[in-house]
Amino acid sequence: MSVQALAKHVYNMNATFFSQPDLSEIRTYVQQYLLRNSKSESSLIERTERRGFYRLNTSRNEDARQLVLEFLPNEEKETELSDDNPVSYQDFSLNLFPD
Repeated sequence: MSVQALAKHVYNMNATFFSQPDLSEIRTYVQQYLLRNSKSESSLIERTERRGFYRLNTSRNEDARQLVLEFLPNEEKETELSDDNPVSYQDFSLNLFPD
């Protein structure tokens, strides 16, 4: 993700109806934070080959690895949802239109 995109997310999180933070200050802060926290090989954030882009360091950081979603292929999903473990769902919702 680019520094500019991250700065916009931080800006939007901090902008309110009554106060508008300075986007250039937030971009500078985000850029400095990323530079400081991407130097170690085991840090949460790592630089990419592209200048100004960063990503989670899932290869060397356990915290980043926990943030990654793992999707199973269709074949594995079908074996997990086999007839051996039938799941029954009971509808407990209220009837809005009584008879």
